Amino acid sequence: MRQDGGVSSDKQPTPEKPQASPGDKMDGDFDTSQLDDVSPHPPGNQVDRSVIAGEMVKSTSLWAVRLLIIGVFLFAIYHVLGSFWQGILPVLLALIICTVLHPMARWMRTKGLPAGLAAIVTILLSSAAVGGLIASVAPDFMRQSQSLYLQTVSGIQQLQVWAQGPPLNLDSDDMSTYIDEAAGWLQERAGVIAGSVFTGIGNATSFFVTVFIVLVLTFFFLKDGTKFLPWLRDATGRRAGWHLTELLTRAWNTLGGFIRAQAVVSLIDAIFIGLGLVLIGVPLAMALAIITFIAGFIPFVGAIVSGALAVVIALVSLGFTQALLVLGLVILVQQLEGNVLSPWLQAKAMNLHPVIVLVSVIVGSALFGLIGGFLAVPTAAMVAVAYRYVQDMMKLQSGEKHSSELNYSTVAGYLIGRYTEEQAQYKREQWRKVPEHANPDIAGADAASDGDSTTLDDSVDVDSTPEDYDEPSMRSNLRRARDAFENLLNGDSNK
Repeated sequence: MRQDGGVSSDKQPTPEKPQASPGDKMDGDFDTSQLDDVSPHPPGNQVDRSVIAGEMVKSTSLWAVRLLIIGVFLFAIYHVLGSFWQGILPVLLALIICTVLHPMARWMRTKGLPAGLAAIVTILLSSAAVGGLIASVAPDFMRQSQSLYLQTVSGIQQLQVWAQGPPLNLDSDDMSTYIDEAAGWLQERAGVIAGSVFTGIGNATSFFVTVFIVLVLTFFFLKDGTKFLPWLRDATGRRAGWHLTELLTRAWNTLGGFIRAQAVVSLIDAIFIGLGLVLIGVPLAMALAIITFIAGFIPFVGAIVSGALAVVIALVSLGFTQALLVLGLVILVQQLEGNVLSPWLQAKAMNLHPVIVLVSVIVGSALFGLIGGFLAVPTAAMVAVAYRYVQDMMKLQSGEKHSSELNYSTVAGYLIGRYTEEQAQYKREQWRKVPEHANPDIAGADAASDGDSTTLDDSVDVDSTPEDYDEPSMRSNLRRARDAFENLLNGDSNK
């Protein structure tokens, strides 16, 4: 209330809001109204590159976290397997043996024998065959091993005499030192090899107890193996059970095919090498043939070790010429295996690239010794089976293939494939509603569009170079430098 009786207002006069100006550095004659339509967003359907960079970082981070979780999971599995290796190893060996004996046991069951009796008869017949083979070789091995030892000593003495002459002219004391070092190295290697053979058996568990456990597990696998998949379907439910039935059946067929194919290849190698060693006159030819057969189950490494052993025995017992003949024999048989037998017999069994086989053997041997080298290829084959099955299911869900185009091993696989295809049609409709997964208009004209089984690689050579593409090369760079130099000489600076 004012003193003169008037009513005073509490509101103060609002100061004028300052207007944004370009600043003193800009020309005063510049018309700022030209900036009204300028926006930080790119024009049209363009997107700012910071958005793309953010999405790339987001996607990379998500994949990094996923891969990290998978890596931790695999690392944990490795440590768990290492802790329970003594119990896992007999199970794995029994499964591998069952892949060889299962056809015989199944044939006996079809003839009316009970499952238990068929399993017992199969194990007894196979054990008798292996025992008879060892019994037939043992006397010859014991008889010739003593003479081989004497021949080895004589061969080393002859090698010493030869090394002391031209062109090496080595001193006898130096030769003795080299021989002692070589003997020490061989003793150390022999201890390492012997230890690696029995890796996983354990100190408290003897070799014979492990063999007994393997035989018992083999009996129960042969007897009750057919009940496993029905139990698994009942325990996991229909959908997961069908997936597991198809996947495990594919794995079993692949493992059995690999073991039987490798057995045939190793048997042929052993027969040819054994006959060749007999004709050349190499001692312990039968024992070397058996070693060749057993070593054949370790690809690449086994053939090299067994062949080197045969060459060394031929060298110390017969001489340099016969050793060269044995080396030629081993190389010839290995070429027959690598170029004819393995591609023919194992192509359908595993379908693995040789690089994968070699890497798996190296990694398995480094982690678990000779047992790891023996189990490496079957393990790699199982991983490949699981990968191909996941690929088949993904192609059904993405619409790249139809259920009728896949090859199934079981009726359960066919049923789950048909269900996955039907369910994927609904899922794809939902996925297309998400902006990130929406198909552009040009997708309908793709050579590999939905409903067409032709893949893009079959219709278009995507690895080829476009005709109008100027590939960077030293010749093109020299040509551009020459043109620039000519323009400079001609005084034409605009070219």
